[in-house]
Amino acid sequence: MAGRKRPLQAHSSSEDNILGSPSAKRSRTSTSLKDTPSISASDALPKTPSTQKTSLFSRKSSSSLTKSRTKKAAPTSQKTLTQLHFVLDTTVMRTCGLCGLSYTKAAPEDETLHRAHCARVRKGMEWGKEEEREREKAGVVEVENVAWKTSRGKTSGRIIYFKADVGGKIGSKLATLLDTISLALSSPPLTKEILAASKVYLFLQAPAVPGGREKIAGCVIAQRIETAMDIATPEEVAASSPESSPNSPPTATMVAVDTSTGLFCHPTPLPTPMGIPRLFVPSSHRRMGIASRLLDAACRTFIYNCHLDPRKGEVAFTQPTGDGAALMRRWGGGKVRIYEE
Repeated sequence: MAGRKRPLQAHSSSEDNILGSPSAKRSRTSTSLKDTPSISASDALPKTPSTQKTSLFSRKSSSSLTKSRTKKAAPTSQKTLTQLHFVLDTTVMRTCGLCGLSYTKAAPEDETLHRAHCARVRKGMEWGKEEEREREKAGVVEVENVAWKTSRGKTSGRIIYFKADVGGKIGSKLATLLDTISLALSSPPLTKEILAASKVYLFLQAPAVPGGREKIAGCVIAQRIETAMDIATPEEVAASSPESSPNSPPTATMVAVDTSTGLFCHPTPLPTPMGIPRLFVPSSHRRMGIASRLLDAACRTFIYNCHLDPRKGEVAFTQPTGDGAALMRRWGGGKVRIYEE
């Protein structure tokens, strides 16, 4: 009654289909070993560093490369810094007692500007061969050669004039001179319109030694104008003051020019042919009569064949400084007028 046994081959074949037979495994393993590349004994051993010269060369190259990288990585050199300190109890502004220029102490640009300006204000600028070569081209006219005695000794030189809008070397020299005058007088620069209607009068002091350069020891700018105002006398100023407060300025009927010096003008404009917008003499050449001689030369030659008389009100000044007002009264006999630029 026993059942019939199934053949073992059929069972094993089914297992071979599911799990794979051992013979198949062995065949696949042998196939994979055949496909694997063979490794020799020499390839399997670790390689030792070569002792040939090429290895020394490679080490040297790597060290030099390291040094070059180190040099590139080194920080760049920086500029030396200056330590600044705040000092609150002192001012950094300084006013020169010789030239009157206010500048910032310890500022390189201000220090350089002050040194150049102070030298020009005290000693004057030079007039050399470069300017003389352009004399005819620039239309420079020599008025006269002068020599006179002063309290400081004998002074000699020559007076020249030319148009104020000149170019070239003389124009550059004039531009520097006008900048110096504007700084010294704290005045605005002259406009192109004023320069086009003006002449420049210079006193060139003779050189101390033969062959030396002349010094610009004085400058007067003369301008063609139309009208100006009469200067009021002290009596007229006092009479125009209100009775209730005699010390108050007469602003109602007078034009105040400089209240500190009591300079007032009548507001009525009067015909006046010549104005003096700028007048300057270096400090080392003052009180020698140079400004008066320049003004006299301008009165004689400013208008062709017409001699102007300041005592008749034919000359006017712009707002003068204290020294300029004193010169104006002394030279013009109190008849010089005032005009606005």
